[in-house]
Amino acid sequence: MAISAISGMGGIGKTELALQYAQKQYREESYLGGVCWLRAREEVGTQIISFARSCLELIPPDDLELAEKVRWCWGRWREGTALLVFDDVQNYEDVRSFLPPQESRFKVLMTTRSRFGHPVKDFEIKVLSEEKSLELLRTIVQGQRIDHDLATAKQVCEWLGYLPLGLELVGRYLVKKKDVLIAVLWQRLQDKKLFARALLKAEPGMTASLGVTAAFELSWQDLNEKSQHLAALLSLFALAEIPWTTVEQCLPDEDAEELEEIRDQQFLGSHLLQRMDQGMYQLHQLLKEFFASKREQRADVDELKRSFCRVMITVYEQIPYPPTLSSIKTVMPAIPHLKEVTTALEPWLPDENLIQPSHCIGRFYEGQSAYAEAEQWYKHSRVCAENRFGNGHPYVAESLNDLGLLYWSQSRYGEAEPLFLQASAIRQYKFGDNHIEVAESLNNLALPYWSQGRYGEAEPLYLQALKIDQRELGGDHPYVAIDLNNLANLYHDQGRDSESEILHLQSLEIRQRKLGNDHPYVAESFVNLGTLYVSQKRYGEAEPLFLQALDIDRQQTGNGHPSVAITLLNLAYLYYLQERYDEAESLYLETLEIRQRLFKSDHADVAVSLSSLAKLYSVQGRHSEAEPLYLQALHIAVEKLRGNHPRTQKYHENLRSFLQKAIQENRTAELSDHPMTRSLIQQLQDASD
Repeated sequence: MAISAISGMGGIGKTELALQYAQKQYREESYLGGVCWLRAREEVGTQIISFARSCLELIPPDDLELAEKVRWCWGRWREGTALLVFDDVQNYEDVRSFLPPQESRFKVLMTTRSRFGHPVKDFEIKVLSEEKSLELLRTIVQGQRIDHDLATAKQVCEWLGYLPLGLELVGRYLVKKKDVLIAVLWQRLQDKKLFARALLKAEPGMTASLGVTAAFELSWQDLNEKSQHLAALLSLFALAEIPWTTVEQCLPDEDAEELEEIRDQQFLGSHLLQRMDQGMYQLHQLLKEFFASKREQRADVDELKRSFCRVMITVYEQIPYPPTLSSIKTVMPAIPHLKEVTTALEPWLPDENLIQPSHCIGRFYEGQSAYAEAEQWYKHSRVCAENRFGNGHPYVAESLNDLGLLYWSQSRYGEAEPLFLQASAIRQYKFGDNHIEVAESLNNLALPYWSQGRYGEAEPLYLQALKIDQRELGGDHPYVAIDLNNLANLYHDQGRDSESEILHLQSLEIRQRKLGNDHPYVAESFVNLGTLYVSQKRYGEAEPLFLQALDIDRQQTGNGHPSVAITLLNLAYLYYLQERYDEAESLYLETLEIRQRLFKSDHADVAVSLSSLAKLYSVQGRHSEAEPLYLQALHIAVEKLRGNHPRTQKYHENLRSFLQKAIQENRTAELSDHPMTRSLIQQLQDASD
């Protein structure tokens, strides 16, 4: 005897599919022994006998017990293959005693929310695709109403989780409400969720007899208290894959094996939860909504939310700064749920942890150079802190600080500076002049000054930050290493190389000892020290430092990270100076590609790459290729940096030197008619005359 089951969550269309199959087979007379439909939640034995009497003219003796009457009917069943459909079976044991005898002519088809295993062959059905969901809506809602607002129709389908029952209900609602726009329906669904009128009741003529909430209620009633508590917890997670280890962390008093049993039997076994991957599970959109409505009725709902927030906050500690590939991979599954914590559950975050989830998300995106997303979450952090604590709280300063650093890394110096000033003012007011957070603000404020060539303003800030950190943290703290590194960079730009080298070596020694040899900050020190050596023509010492830094960066941050671009640029410049032009060009092009992909086309770092590549082409006599790169670099510098910025002046001088050489070599005909090119050529020629 073949026993098959169509399984899936409530509302997914199990009964409809079985009904369509049964009707098709009946019309085609595929089952000469009859097609019998049985409602498994009602008295199955009585239904079998009723069918035998009315359709097969079998009248069992009255003196037999019910089970004996059923067996009597099976033994005298009409010849030919017969199909028995048991609709909505809860437990296999409920119907096993009423199954037909083990004969091949009997075929049994069940619909169920459970998974039975052997001897039942399971056919699990999934939700529809977006395309099929829209097709279903168009079938129900005639005309062009769906396509007149297709974007909103897609939103409705997505919010319904592409569940056939939900789609049919809203489709029939639109048929009945001819003047209701899809946009209005969408708003009603958002306002009332599962309790929107469109989802409450099945319409006449539908195979389903229940609305979505009532259909889910049947599954809810089968859950015991522990299972309902777990369902309430699961509803707090975002609509994304849920790491089971995090669920266990949220329920520390529960035995892990017992929790697994509840998950496997009550949730997976009843299609209330879907296993996505090793240790990863997910709720359907509407089940999440349903469980959330049940959660809000619990007496312990506030403690449940606070506990969930506390567990999710621990993820913050897993992301170092700067983030590495391994830390990003580790925290990635938690990001959607951290977003849920810092938005939907923000009121339940304790004061001392308020901004940690949004900072974690910001660092996650910044570590992948997804700057727009990082900016969004750093701004969110600032708003949360200001709303709860006011504008002068240290958490506001921390958020301003992160946002300022993000802007600085993108050469948005005019936006970064006021944020650093505001953060510094808050911290000095709260902590006084000698606190390590004040030192951090001083360091950060100096960054845009240094980057814009305002060395006189940057140096006292760096010195003051170094003094505070050395006094408060000791001479070998990683924060002190940052101070030393920043000050060394400033001295190098001022041509104070001997002072710069001493500080770089001190910073590197601290970082290697405190952070390990493969930390991104160690790579940064290698690059900075190598750059200093290049300027001193100590090429043999510089190259191994660049290669070590490149190896660390690629391992820790990935090939497309800004730090990799910086290292490649410096290594390419070294090769350029050594006349290893082919190697230099390859690295310059790789650097430019990384930066153009990461930043806007007018980013100051893009200008550096353009200028470097232009200089390489120029020295090789590739004038037509060099000219547009020189022009682009100068244009970016004028727009993004001050006109008297050293880098702007350098780019201008590079262009003048390039054009002077073209004049001397009588190759100006190879150049374009760009106004700046022609103007400078004319100036140079006039000066020569």
